[in-house]
Amino acid sequence: MSASSPSAVPSLRGRIGRDARSGYYPVPHRYRLHLTLSCPHCLQVAVTHSLLGLDDTLPVTLLPALPDDGEGGYLALRPLYEASAHQYAGPASAPVLSDSWSGRIVSTDTTEILTDLARRFPGPDLHPHGLDTAIDAVRQLCERSINAPAQRAGLAGSTPAERGTALRSLLDGLAAVERRLDAQEYLLGEDLTLADVELWVTLVRLDTVHRWHLDAAAVHRIAEHPRLWAYARRLTGHPAFGRHLDLDGIARRHHTRCQGEEAAGAAIQIVDWAEHAQARAHSG
Repeated sequence: MSASSPSAVPSLRGRIGRDARSGYYPVPHRYRLHLTLSCPHCLQVAVTHSLLGLDDTLPVTLLPALPDDGEGGYLALRPLYEASAHQYAGPASAPVLSDSWSGRIVSTDTTEILTDLARRFPGPDLHPHGLDTAIDAVRQLCERSINAPAQRAGLAGSTPAERGTALRSLLDGLAAVERRLDAQEYLLGEDLTLADVELWVTLVRLDTVHRWHLDAAAVHRIAEHPRLWAYARRLTGHPAFGRHLDLDGIARRHHTRCQGEEAAGAAIQIVDWAEHAQARAHSG
C-alpha cells in the first residue's frame, strides 16, 4: 500500500472552482475519478467520495490492484496523461480526477482532489472552513509521526538503535492521537472530517503493510492504544469506509513492491478489518 514517489507524477494540479468563471466548476457527470483501492491515496479519495454521496454525480473507474503498463502506472490512464502533458513519459498513476468535456486530467494531487470534492460538491461538510490548519496538522502527523517512523522501524539494514528511535517516534504519534480521542468521537470534534479519513487510511496501512516488517514486541506496543484501535474498528464498520477495503489488493501491491524481510510481527494482526467491514454489510 506504499505510495508512488511524488517526483514520478507530473504537476497536473487543476482546481475545481465555484462557478463557470473558474474553468473547472462543479457540474454533475462532468468529472470522473480513476482509482485503485490498493493505493492509500486512492483509498482516501474513494472513502471521501462515498461519504459525500457522489455515486450518481461523479462516477468512479476502478483500476486493478497492480499497475499494468510496465512503468508503475496504468495503460487505461495513458491517453489521459498524454492528452494533458506534452510528450509525457512517466508512469500513468492514480489517483486521477479527469474532465470528460476536454478528455484531460484536472488533477493528480490527492490533497487538492479531496479538498475540492468536499468543498465544491454537495454533501456532509467534511472540510469545514476554519479547520484547514487542523486538518493539515493531522495530515502532517499521520505522515511524519506514523507512516514515516513505521517504515523506518522495519527498514531492512537499519541498526537496532535506528529501529528503536523510529519505534519511539511512532508510539509518540499514536499516543498523541489516543489522547485526542479520549474526549471526543472524531479527531476534530463530534463530526467526521477529512482528518478522520486520513487517520483511518493511515491505520489500515500501519496494520496491513508496515506491520509485516516489525517484530512481535513492537506490534504489541502499537496495539496498546485501545481508543485508537476501537476508533479504527468503528470507522471500518461505517458503510463509506469498510466497503472500499481491498485487503487482497493491498497485500499483493505491498509484496510486489516491498524489498524488506518479513518479521515476527506479520503474524499479529491488530484489527480484523474484513470481519468489521462484513459485520456492517450484514447488519445493513
